[in-house]
Amino acid sequence: MTDTAENAENASVPDEVVTDRATERRTARVTRRLRGFVARHGAGTEGQISYLGERGYRLVLVGEDGTLGDQVAPGRDILARAAERAGVTLRDSFDGELAARVRTGPYEWSRMAGLGIGGAAEGGGANGPTTAGSSAKAA
Repeated sequence: MTDTAENAENASVPDEVVTDRATERRTARVTRRLRGFVARHGAGTEGQISYLGERGYRLVLVGEDGTLGDQVAPGRDILARAAERAGVTLRDSFDGELAARVRTGPYEWSRMAGLGIGGAAEGGGANGPTTAGSSAKAA
C-alpha cells in the first residue's frame, strides 16, 4: 500500500482509532519481548513500572532465575497490558525482596563500575577510560 493510499484510508478513520491501532501494535511488540524474557528466565518473572520522564515508562524485570531485564515504552498502559499478557506479575515498588532476587553478572558489574572509568585493565567497562582528554590523539 502506498503512503497516499494509506493516508486516504486513515483520513476516514477517527484519530482515536488510528492511535489505538498504533498503541495495540506497540503493546503486541512489547508483549512478544516480555514473553521471550519469561520463556528464557522463568514463569515467576516479576516487574515494576516507573516513570522516566519525557521518554515514557520503564518496566524493570526480575526473572525467576534472578536475571535482570527491562523494557521501555511511551505509556504505562502499554507496559501494564503487555506484562499481563506475558504473565509477568507487577509490583507497586522495587522493594528489598524483589531486589534480593537479582543475580548480577559480569555485564552488570562492569556497567556499575563507574561507567568504564579506569578502563578494562582496571576492571572498568570495555570501552576504556572516559576521562577528559581520553579521546585526544597521541602526538
